[in-house]
Amino acid sequence: MPIPLPSFDSQACAKTLVELLSIPSPTGFTHYAMAYVEEKLKALGLNARYTSKGALLWTLKGQDSQQARSVAMHIDTLGAMVKEIKEEGRLKLSKIGGYDWSTIEGEYCLIHASNDQIYSGTVLNTTQSAHIFGPVLAELKRSEDTMEVRLDEVVHSEKDVRDLGIEVGDFISWDSRAEHKPNGFIKGRHLDNKASVAICLEASAAFLRQGLKPLYDIHFFVSNYEEVGHGAATGIPSETKELLCLDMAVVGEGQQGSEYQVTICSKDSSGPYDFEMTQKLKKLAKDYQLAACTDIYSYYGSDASAAWRAGGNFKAALIGPGVDASHAYERSHIQALEATGQLLLAYCLNP
Repeated sequence: MPIPLPSFDSQACAKTLVELLSIPSPTGFTHYAMAYVEEKLKALGLNARYTSKGALLWTLKGQDSQQARSVAMHIDTLGAMVKEIKEEGRLKLSKIGGYDWSTIEGEYCLIHASNDQIYSGTVLNTTQSAHIFGPVLAELKRSEDTMEVRLDEVVHSEKDVRDLGIEVGDFISWDSRAEHKPNGFIKGRHLDNKASVAICLEASAAFLRQGLKPLYDIHFFVSNYEEVGHGAATGIPSETKELLCLDMAVVGEGQQGSEYQVTICSKDSSGPYDFEMTQKLKKLAKDYQLAACTDIYSYYGSDASAAWRAGGNFKAALIGPGVDASHAYERSHIQALEATGQLLLAYCLNP
């Protein structure tokens, strides 16, 4: 019989996720979201610590402290920066992270100005009015040169915008529009990868609620630069023997995963993950009768692959909850959060 798991509260996890989704955190601008996680940890009686790069760590002491594992996830999201202030007062964008311009057209956004003021706006293309541009609108290629932000402020010039305190290099975040539906669906921008952060917080709470310890020390590592490729390249504790990365699982054509289960990723664009560790996760999913599958992601990289590229001397594997429409307006289900949380708990308790 498998070791009994602590009870994973999927509703509490979903609540944490929706709250976290409401906090802007594009790569390089994650301090507000990190502060939220720090407060959640403080309420659990756990001490958070930061790396010099700004990643956040906490540790659950194990039954055997002679060994250590790490669990990595990222809190940074897609977003943009002000690339240029146009003559008429609109803002040109520079992308943070990889996404198609069409996925943000019409989206509400916030501009985090250099003077700490926050302004709202809308992402539009430069020929947005169908009554003026007609067929040109449908044929327009969405790109950095054809997308802009319309500020919700009375501005008529570049000077008007600068007078608000907005400057080139200021961060722009997208409105998540997060919702938790009564039937269990959770939708919004940035489930990648705040879903995994919420799962790790709830898994930690599950151990503490029931006075249980994982088998080995577990270091939880929240990275802040994953969307630009180097999140966990440094900062993983040196005593780590295995690194389990939690990130969103790809759902769509050609994939086995779904919004209702956890996926074990055996390979992504960086290559295969550790065979023995991946097999162990598959066996745990089977032993605990979890809704799980195995998949390969063709256009994907993770904190684990970043850590390996930087010379990480440990085994690494990747799991995550199924997320539909990745890097757009995403959706998952509470069942996927629960299955991922249970697999994480099983991993923490078993050799």
